Amino acid sequence: MFIFSADAVAARELEDVKKGQKVPFIIYIHYQDLFGAEQLAKIYLMKAGFTEINIHKRKAVAPDLLADERVIAADNAMREAVETGYTIQMFDDF
Repeated sequence: MFIFSADAVAARELEDVKKGQKVPFIIYIHYQDLFGAEQLAKIYLMKAGFTEINIHKRKAVAPDLLADERVIAADNAMREAVETGYTIQMFDDF
């Protein structure tokens, strides 16, 4: 699993985001390869209606943390990524 810190620009008007607004994200991708995980993160943001995607930080999650049920239970975003393959968290302030 990889965790990405990114920002992207809204391509259209969304529920809480105006068109052209830059928004920060944390993206969890449950994938084994960094390159593939980064491409998936960008694709998921594009599908959500964002362009001009900039990945700022990349972090691999240690396999022993993914194997620890207590860690997964304590982190909702990580649990969702393990169950569904990814999680995207959008933040209000940049």
